[in-house]
Parts: sequence; C-alpha cells; structure tokens
Amino acid sequence: MEWINGLIDLPWWGYVLVALGLTHITIASVTIFLHRSQTHRGLDLHPIPSHFFRFWLWLTTGMVTKEWVAIHRKHHARCETEDDPHSPQVLGIKKVLWQGAELYRAACKDRESIEKFGRGTPDDWLERNIYTRHSGKGIFIMMAIDLALFGPIGLTIWAVQMVWIPFWAAGVVNGLGHYVGYRNFENEDAATNLFPWGIIIGGEELHNNHHTFGTSAKFSYKWYEFDIGWGYIRILETLGLAKVLRVAPKLQEGEARPHLEVEQLQAIVANRYAVAARYARELKAVYHAELDKLTAGDGKLAKKMKVWLKQDAKDTPETERAELSALLAQSPTLATVYTMRQELTRLWERSTLTRDELLKELQDWCARAEASGIEALQRFSMQLRRAALA
Repeated sequence: MEWINGLIDLPWWGYVLVALGLTHITIASVTIFLHRSQTHRGLDLHPIPSHFFRFWLWLTTGMVTKEWVAIHRKHHARCETEDDPHSPQVLGIKKVLWQGAELYRAACKDRESIEKFGRGTPDDWLERNIYTRHSGKGIFIMMAIDLALFGPIGLTIWAVQMVWIPFWAAGVVNGLGHYVGYRNFENEDAATNLFPWGIIIGGEELHNNHHTFGTSAKFSYKWYEFDIGWGYIRILETLGLAKVLRVAPKLQEGEARPHLEVEQLQAIVANRYAVAARYARELKAVYHAELDKLTAGDGKLAKKMKVWLKQDAKDTPETERAELSALLAQSPTLATVYTMRQELTRLWERSTLTRDELLKELQDWCARAEASGIEALQRFSMQLRRAALA
C-alpha cells in the first residue's frame, strides 16, 4: 500500500520547494506567454515553448488564452475608468485584492468585449477542441498528477497551485499594482512598481514601467531594477526559441547641436515620460529652494511639486490645482519652471502641428530655457540638444 503515499517521498521542505517551483512555472507562463507575447506582442515565441505554456496553463489555471488577453487589453484601453475590469481606483482596493478572480470571471461573460479585444490569439484544433471547450478539465488532471506523485500532500500542493494566480496576478498585480508602490513615470493611469525587483510574480511587480511602455518585452527600466521574466526571455532567445520585437526606448546623449534636428525631436517624443521624470529630477534643487522660502521646508509640498513637474497639467487632480496655482503666484521662478515643463507637452501631444513646426517649437523652447537665468533649466536644455535614441 506504499503507492498510496505517492511515487515520490520528500522531506517537508522538499514539498515546499516543489510547490514553489510548480507555481513559478505558472507565473512564468502567464507573464511570458499570455502577457508579453500574446497580449502586447512584445516577442514572438517558437511553437515549442508557446505550446508548452498553453498546455501548462490549461493544467494549472483553466484560463482561456483569448479571454485572458481580451480582459487585459481592455484593462489597458479603459484603465481607471468604469469600463476597466479591475481598477482599485474605481472598485476599491479590497474588492480587487480579495475578489480579483471573481472580477475576472465576470469579465469573461462579456462576450462582445472578448471578441473585440481578443483577436489574434491561437485558434487551432487544440485550442478550439481541448483548451477552450474543456478549459476546466485540465486542473483536475493536475490534481490527479499531484496525488499520484506525492500522495495526500499532493492535494495541498494542488490547492496552492490553484490559488496562486488568482491571488498574485488577479489580486496583487491588478490591485496593489494600481494602489501602492513607487512610480518611475507619471503616466496616464495609477500603475505602480511594487518592488524594484520582479521575482515572485515574474517581473509583473514592475507595473508602472509596463503601463508606461506597454508593448515592451522588458519590464525593468532603471539600472537597479530586476525582471526575472526578461531573464527567461533572454535565455529562450539565446536558444532560438524566442524573438524580442520591442523594448522600451532609452534616451541617450550624443553631441550637442546648436540647431536641433528631427532626431532630437523623435528621441524626446519617444521618451516623453523619461524626459518628464528627468525634468523633475534636474530641477529639484530649484523648486526645493523656492519652496523653502515660501513654506519653511514643507517636505510634503516638495513631493507634490516633483509629481506636478512630471505631469501634464490635465493629469493634475482637481483637488490639487488650487494649491499649485497659489504656489506659482508667489514665485516667478516656480512659475517659469512649471510653465516651461507644460510647454514640453506640446511636443508629444501628437497635435495638428507639422514636424517642422514642432521642431521650431523645440528650438524656441531651448533658446528660452537657456536665456531664463535658471542654471538647472539651462543644463536641461543642453541635455535636450544632445538627445538621441538608443
């Protein structure tokens, strides 16, 4: 009767490692296959890993590729609105964190959205006749495998596998990833980076980076950030099993040019969020000095000012606009720094201006910055003159 205890006998810590290993494969399958490849087309996968990921997700989650992709694309398209399937800014953090799986199932019932946002996902015989038609059967096969290999403890391992994605992906990433954490970029939604290292959730922890550069196959951006999902992708690419199509643009510096050219304009537009973040960082000493004069070193106000200098004016909350206006009215220097930042917005709003007109505006902006008498603004202008795409 020894077989009833399973084919594999391990110490207690061995079962813990097995559970963590199996769930990590599932996390890797979600972030590499469902998210970065299928949803955002940041990379192409060879049929071997592509099918392995599909098969593994069928066994461990029961999720249908088309449904997951459609719901996530709709999340990006309608982020932080009433149509967002899982925004904690709209629905509340408790609901998204603890009922993320229920929100996912509810979104799956909206077949019109699934058809609209789920285009381009696998539609072969296996997908139609096995993975979609029998989406719930794979998880019971996984349960039988766990029981056969590990005996009764296998049921516990299987239970951990079943709650792993609903909690970490549907709850933590979709909930906390739009509620708490740090932001490298003040983009249009509330996405945050939970940690500067992405290991537990395969790199999904770097959620603000991802929402800023949605089609990038790499989620880390700063030198100190780590994205384990990107590490796996690089291994697959080395083995000829993946091809990276897109990564986030990087702002480089070349030789300064007295007369700006199209290359500088393109580099600034492509890196607009990075440019805005750099502007706030480079002008830090200026606004700190001005705020010290006005508010006797109010640290909270300095933090707000840093965010205001990263944001386009339209993204500043209504509740903060009066406070900002009052500050600008008291300091011509702050007003200049803020106004110059807002004028940069015109360069990346994709307005009706022609490329030559935008280039002329950039040239004029740099000339006025250099004539402003504000040393930090002058330095920043010279950085723009050296801007280049990596």
